[in-house]
Amino acid sequence: MRSFPYMFVIIFSTIIFLVDLYAYSGLRKILINKIKSKKILFYVFWLVPVILISGLILFFIYRTNFDHANYLSYFHFFSGYFVLFYLPKLVFIVFNLVDDLIILFKKIFVKKENAELKGEPISRKQFLAKAGIIVAGVPFLSIAYGIKWGRFNYTVRKHILTFKNLPAVFNGFKVIQISDFHLGSFIGNENQISEAVEVINEQKPDVVLFTGDFVNNVATEVDPFVNILSGLEAKFGKYSVLGNHDYGDYVRWNSENEKIENLEKLKSLKKEIGFDLLMNQSRKIKIKDEEIELLGVENWGLKPFPQYGDLNKALENTNKDSFKILMSHDPTHWDEQVLGKTDIDLTLSGHTHGAQFGVEIPGFRWSPVSLRYKRWGGLYSEADQKLYVNTGIGFIAFPGRVGMPPEITVIELRNT
Repeated sequence: MRSFPYMFVIIFSTIIFLVDLYAYSGLRKILINKIKSKKILFYVFWLVPVILISGLILFFIYRTNFDHANYLSYFHFFSGYFVLFYLPKLVFIVFNLVDDLIILFKKIFVKKENAELKGEPISRKQFLAKAGIIVAGVPFLSIAYGIKWGRFNYTVRKHILTFKNLPAVFNGFKVIQISDFHLGSFIGNENQISEAVEVINEQKPDVVLFTGDFVNNVATEVDPFVNILSGLEAKFGKYSVLGNHDYGDYVRWNSENEKIENLEKLKSLKKEIGFDLLMNQSRKIKIKDEEIELLGVENWGLKPFPQYGDLNKALENTNKDSFKILMSHDPTHWDEQVLGKTDIDLTLSGHTHGAQFGVEIPGFRWSPVSLRYKRWGGLYSEADQKLYVNTGIGFIAFPGRVGMPPEITVIELRNT
């Protein structure tokens, strides 16, 4: 049993207390001379950090008693609760800080501060506090929506991509890309995966391509979903690659053999579901006398992410002039080893989730993950090579999606 992380809990609790103390001081500005309202505010406001810190302490005390599913459920509740209440608080305290800086400026540079006029409809500090509440309400409501509904709001994105060397017989060939299930996050919400399968099947795919991260950490996360995912239908098959989470690298295993057994179990479950797992391999998809080639590599990402992928090995049995689709979990692989270095026509990736936060309006799409990844979501094209980054179906760490809905990508191939 690992020791209780006293220092982490003390530091975290201290930070939370200071944030709440400052936010509370800002809220009290609105309730001047309203004693009864202040008492109600006091109890309601401080209930939030009490629940948060108590929950954190209980989590560390009893964490060894949790199985993996309960651990994930508790973690998602904790992270969702934290983001829901404390991101808006950080927004609110910015307004409180502005007011305090104004007061400080006047104390330093103005000899006598003019008293606020009696009968004035609203003082500056009340105005800023109320403005802060209104502005902070936007992320609060957005996050609440993202946790309750946004994470299950499956969005189908359709694209028609044209290629010079696509065999004519494949004109209209429909590729469905899905990515980043993170099935452990759906335990208890199996009906949502059933809905995703229904939406995918409605697209009538020729092939279904899954670009990595079936699980959060361990293969047993798949068990409740085997029958559901077995219902995925595709005329020319279902194919998959591994993502960084699929290897079990983020778990403390009792032995290396235990870790290996976990990966082998995941491979077995994928096969049972009907996925052909490509481990630095290629497959030929034939229609009549023509064919295209599908490649899949193990995870390859910029460090600290593992680089198990071997693109050269995946290319070994392919034809030089064939039309090629590559499945590679991490989009950084495209710039590092694919673009301008191979004859791969279309690469499909996932991994980024679009940070599960973003803004999308006609003509503009942004996510904070763009600060980390040059290619983070959507279609990228250079010369005759294309990359599509799917922002994922599942979620991890934060149990929601805000402005970045779960994605099912439909790509129709066309010959120019």
